[in-house]
Amino acid sequence: MEDGCSKVVSGGGSGSCGAKKPFHFARSLTYHHHQGHRLLPPAAKWRRPKAVVLYTTSLRGVRRTFADCSSVRAILRGFRVAVDERDVSMDAAFRRELRSLLDARGRAFSLPQLLIGGRLVGGADEVKQLHESGQLRRLLEGAAGQDPAYVCDGCGGVRFVPCTACGGGRKVFIEEEDRVQRCGDCNENGLVRCPNCCS
Repeated sequence: MEDGCSKVVSGGGSGSCGAKKPFHFARSLTYHHHQGHRLLPPAAKWRRPKAVVLYTTSLRGVRRTFADCSSVRAILRGFRVAVDERDVSMDAAFRRELRSLLDARGRAFSLPQLLIGGRLVGGADEVKQLHESGQLRRLLEGAAGQDPAYVCDGCGGVRFVPCTACGGGRKVFIEEEDRVQRCGDCNENGLVRCPNCCS
């Protein structure tokens, strides 16, 4: 005999057991769970947020490049979106990654470079033009949000921390072999990505 309580009542009416309450998930489905991140609008909860990746440099050697990086960073902060900022001066792997990406598209190496949802948007000039025309807002729809005032407690916003395996010295001692070898966990500067804000 079929249980009447298992039937879903259509047309908005109530069954003999009363209207069923909607099911709610106990946690957000976004991949950002750090302090300072806001939840996505309900319509966007059912899909993975767009990744916003910005290749920049923190070096001030070329004033125009540094100014362009700062300008694009400020524009993105105005939209309150979470940005995976990749500083090529802190990790040579990011430089190789960006060079490969630009070479595949026949573009010269330049900074900054913005990617939204895996799509290369372009450099500072392209980002500014899209921002002024209102198209950048549409491209950023579906991206995870973040309070622009948020500063990571682990790295202070630098996005890198000293390697815990070698203490930033880039060398580790192998007791079994009684020798020193290059640490395989960190980059050429003895740094690793901050596990708190870049995981």
